[in-house]
Amino acid sequence: MKTITRRTATLVAAGALGLGGLAVAAPALAGAGPFGPGPSSTATADSSAPGRGFGYGMGSGFGDGTCMGQGVTAPQGTLTDAQKTTLASMAQEEKLAHDLYVAFATRYDAAVFDHIAVSETQHLTAVRTLLQRYAVTDPTANQPAGTFTDPAVQATYDKLLAQGNQSLSAALAAGQQVERTDITDLKAALNALTAPDVKQVYTNLLAASQRHLTAFTRWANR
Repeated sequence: MKTITRRTATLVAAGALGLGGLAVAAPALAGAGPFGPGPSSTATADSSAPGRGFGYGMGSGFGDGTCMGQGVTAPQGTLTDAQKTTLASMAQEEKLAHDLYVAFATRYDAAVFDHIAVSETQHLTAVRTLLQRYAVTDPTANQPAGTFTDPAVQATYDKLLAQGNQSLSAALAAGQQVERTDITDLKAALNALTAPDVKQVYTNLLAASQRHLTAFTRWANR
């Protein structure tokens, strides 16, 4: 396998379980480094220094989509049953995104997939922290790569994987589709949300999904 793919596997193994996903049935979320400062702070993208804030860096010139962060720091609040359902579906979205990007990183020599897949590992770590805090069952626990408990999520993953396997441009388009969906779902999930820790993660995920979309678009247009 390519060197960059081996690097991704090493980074994932060294951290939390690397999984990612995309909303399908329930309003859910995905896509971006959820661990910068809380919502009251301003996270900035540094396009010249790798691994800073939500910076792209890595010398690619097109943005690699890497997200760095600190973890969930805001206090716990309360969630409705519907918001708990959204939180669980968010974990599946993070798993979908991660698994899809790893598959594309294996197939294509495009570092953007490796870097964003590592970011999705961070995202799922934050979501799992929230799942534990609110006693919500993790639907991604013990699920192999490319396997999902929700049939709708499984169908979406299979469709995007088949699309992306056609060509690099198709894979980048699939990545853009994932991130656009994540942005829409995150904005919807933030409505009427009061729990500080969940709001922190969702807000940071939204910012990172926007950066991931930019990274995929830059690669597609270069």
